Amino acid sequence: MSPHYISLILALLSGPPALAGDKPVSPIPPASGLDSRKVELGALIYHDIRLSDSGRIACASCHDLNRGGTNWSPLSHDSKGNVRKRNTPSTFNTSLNFHLHWDGRFSELEPEALNGIISIHGLDTPLANFLQALREHPQYPKRFAERYADGITKDNLADALATFERSLVTPDSPFDRYLLGDKKALSRDARDGYRLFKQYGCISCHQGVNLGGNLFARIGIATPIPPNSLAARDLGRFGVTGRKRDKHVFRVPSLRNVAVTPPYLHNGSIATLDETIRLMGLFQLGRKIPAADRQKIKAFLHGLTGKYQGKTLQAPPSADSELTIRSHTRLAPEAK
Repeated sequence: MSPHYISLILALLSGPPALAGDKPVSPIPPASGLDSRKVELGALIYHDIRLSDSGRIACASCHDLNRGGTNWSPLSHDSKGNVRKRNTPSTFNTSLNFHLHWDGRFSELEPEALNGIISIHGLDTPLANFLQALREHPQYPKRFAERYADGITKDNLADALATFERSLVTPDSPFDRYLLGDKKALSRDARDGYRLFKQYGCISCHQGVNLGGNLFARIGIATPIPPNSLAARDLGRFGVTGRKRDKHVFRVPSLRNVAVTPPYLHNGSIATLDETIRLMGLFQLGRKIPAADRQKIKAFLHGLTGKYQGKTLQAPPSADSELTIRSHTRLAPEAK
């Protein structure tokens, strides 16, 4: 057995097993069992810039539902205009991940939602100020009272936001329909791409209902990352655990809606899906994936775009072209 496959197996021990049974992927189920009034309240708070101290930023400022639950930028800015060091992950299907944030510092939506309010990298608003803004608003006290017996509290705020986030699932992608038996839902290239996706080993980390999001892995499992690259500067999960083995370890991202959420990687350094597939093949699998195979895998990834409230998520006008962004210092030399 080659060394990089041994490393891959060890990396996979950082997360739970994929799925019971022999199917590595399952369709996204529609949101169900949620209190619609709490969903509505959470949605209002998610979009309301008036509740933050700056009055200029809300959850939706970085996690724009019209932009795939992200913002189509390599790196976001905080409330003071400072550039963050990591790319904004999508809020769509985030409830299906086993940990949250790139470094997996949260495992539940409620504390993560409150952290987004108080963090300097989020709304940078003390929780007491945020709650007071809710209480002073002409509508929120009534809306909370209709949904919670004790009105506006920290726990109820967290519950409303988390309930809304649990509603942000995107079922009914072409791939989901394919899994449910509609063999014509995917093009021939996309079906070949799914076969290649499994054959090359991408499925080792990107499986489960979210095609990822259910384990941690180190960047550079098969090929070490260059020490002068952007990836080498971010120690990943090490910042949470302090364990040497967690250096450059990140939560494996979900591939759901990946075609509509460029740019890619934890630092937003890669503009296109093709380049991301190439580099992940090299650094994570130790495989050089030919251009023709990359095109088919890309067709499969486009088939992962789902629907929110019955509408298919849309890509940016320049998605998957070199015009999207200028890639930062690359992980590897240009493709030949």
